[in-house]
Amino acid sequence: MSQEEIEKQIETVLNKIRPFLQRDGGSIDFIGFRDGVVYVTMTGACDGCLYAAQDISSGVEIILMEEVPGVIEVKTTDVPEDLMQAYEERKLEEFRAREEALFGKKKEEAK
Repeated sequence: MSQEEIEKQIETVLNKIRPFLQRDGGSIDFIGFRDGVVYVTMTGACDGCLYAAQDISSGVEIILMEEVPGVIEVKTTDVPEDLMQAYEERKLEEFRAREEALFGKKKEEAK
């Protein structure tokens, strides 16, 4: 199975988990996958929550390990720098796309 296929499976599983976290005002973002480790970040009310580590280890990690071949761990810390940079660039692009959808033309074009 290719890296891309594994990442798609991870996203599919996280999409199943997100509604349960969103009920409490939080969510989970996929940062990347490397060497069997899924890197995620908790967002919203889950960011900094005392129970976030427990949710990761007793929920998210177990589900991902069962449903996605090759996943051996889920971590929110020690994210490789290149994965974090790629994640931040994706989030920035998502923000720009939402901004453009809301406000029409890009700011540079408006000048």
